Amino acid sequence: MPTRHPLSLLLHPRSPLPHIKQVHAQLVAAGLAGDALAAGPLLAACSLSPSSPLDYALAVFDRIAFAGAFARNTIIRGFAERGEPRRGIALYARFASLGAAANNYSFPFVLKSCARAAALPEGEQIHGHALKLGFAADVFVANALVHFYGCCGRIAAACQVFHGIPYRDVVSWNALLAVYVKDGQIDEARRLFDGIPRKDEVSWSTLASGYVRNGLLEEGLMMFDSMRDSGAPANEALVVTVLSATAQLGMLEKGRSIHDYIKSSGIPISNILATALIDTYMRCGSVDRAHQVFVSSIHRGVSAWNAMICGLAIHGHGRDALDLFNSFLGQGLQPDKITFVGVLSACSHSGLVEDGWLCFKSMREGYGIEPEMEHYGCMVDLLGRAGMVYEAEALIKEMPGSPDPVIWGMLLNACRIHGNTDLGERIGKMLLNLQPYHDGNYVLLSGIYAREKRWGDVLQVRELMKDRLTTKVPGWSLIEADGRVHRFVMGDREHPRSREIHTMLNEIQRRLKCAGYVPNTSPVLHDIEDEEKEHVIAEHSERLAVAFGLIVIDAGCPIRIIKNLRVCWDCHEVIKMISEVFDRELIIRDGSRFHHFKLGRCSCLNYW
Repeated sequence: MPTRHPLSLLLHPRSPLPHIKQVHAQLVAAGLAGDALAAGPLLAACSLSPSSPLDYALAVFDRIAFAGAFARNTIIRGFAERGEPRRGIALYARFASLGAAANNYSFPFVLKSCARAAALPEGEQIHGHALKLGFAADVFVANALVHFYGCCGRIAAACQVFHGIPYRDVVSWNALLAVYVKDGQIDEARRLFDGIPRKDEVSWSTLASGYVRNGLLEEGLMMFDSMRDSGAPANEALVVTVLSATAQLGMLEKGRSIHDYIKSSGIPISNILATALIDTYMRCGSVDRAHQVFVSSIHRGVSAWNAMICGLAIHGHGRDALDLFNSFLGQGLQPDKITFVGVLSACSHSGLVEDGWLCFKSMREGYGIEPEMEHYGCMVDLLGRAGMVYEAEALIKEMPGSPDPVIWGMLLNACRIHGNTDLGERIGKMLLNLQPYHDGNYVLLSGIYAREKRWGDVLQVRELMKDRLTTKVPGWSLIEADGRVHRFVMGDREHPRSREIHTMLNEIQRRLKCAGYVPNTSPVLHDIEDEEKEHVIAEHSERLAVAFGLIVIDAGCPIRIIKNLRVCWDCHEVIKMISEVFDRELIIRDGSRFHHFKLGRCSCLNYW
């Protein structure tokens, strides 16, 4: 009676192709390649191994004389998990037409194919087949059906299947939890989560990730903390997700806490995790910590290098970014499109026009990478910031295809900064037609007019904005203190310590005026008295955050602030003076880059 060949027992789902072929040759030589029992491990290996072509797996399957349910399920699973779900569905249909019996393991694999292909009609037919054969109430099949209907956006159907499961396991609960999260029903997901009898790590991570992916960053971080307190372990995917949340919020201390958790939990620092840590530290304003992670990483892939180069770019360390890029090339690594976005951004933020041109030209000539919209955007930004607005316009006109309005917006901003009214007015009017509901274009054009004191034109732009029901995105600033994020908007009076904050604002104003501060009210686009303009500027969100930081952040510790919009000229000058008058280091991430203020100077050198 045929038995499994001993060599076939050495195979596993990640066996390399040469190893698989050696075992296959031995089975052929032994006359066992067509035996289901002997060839089963071979079929599993070539179906699931990333190095094995699926057509090879199908050839192995077709040579099995009497392929049973195990073999059929294995080949369908291979197609489902390796990116060819339609072929898995077709195989199931072929087996069904031949009268081959399905079992409760068959349906989860083919339903996974239907889910990944979003094949709703086929999945509904398979659901009917499961009902007909009496497997629809099986917990494995029902769980797969919940997942399938959720992937196809049929939330009611997923709920109906879930509520019809006689004996639910934790996978059942997690499947519906994932459905709610994917559909953005985060409150419903939370209610379901609270009702899970025995939560596992998947339950916790699904909801924590769901909060983050639905923009509820602080809630996601709180869920992660609760998960840690419960003793449930976190996987790499969840850690990467919560690191993303800390990066967006600029919560350096929370990022450090998560890094400590990674170390204490023994989670290996893969290239993916190293990249996430570097990105987090960079976006939280700690270049040194990002560099420590980078140099200590054993598995350092292209994405980790990219994160480091891009991070140095937004901090204005242009030369360091170019030096790192040269080290990258020296190690024989091949740059990709993201690498060049980082390099060109570094040149833009540091005013390295010549280096930027050389890198831009080398993309196509040296590496065969065709520049895309983002690369052209970096070059336009570089030229515009350097005052070379007409060269930037010429580059836009040379672009293949239609330029993105965002690129024209970069040039419009450059015209505002450098006072090029004629070009700015032409571009601004064009953008108001191209993007009638984009508030930023109205603001930039108004700024150009206000700089020239053309208040009638400012009013006309604002009336047009009002007629089109376009509203300006409000500015806000975040600061981490006492283990949580504090959020401020212009003129904010809602903070519990508002009275102290405004007292500090008055003290700042008094001390700066003694140091020679004269307000620059050009960012205020209303034709109002100068004194009123000064009052408006004095309560910008970043100034409120700075005042709060001076109150609660210990002397000697940097004050770190995140702002959603580009910091205005006057606030930039004020914060430079604060760094000198109050002898404090301030690190501010605005909508453009990082600003490191110290001893009356900013790392951007007024180039932003």
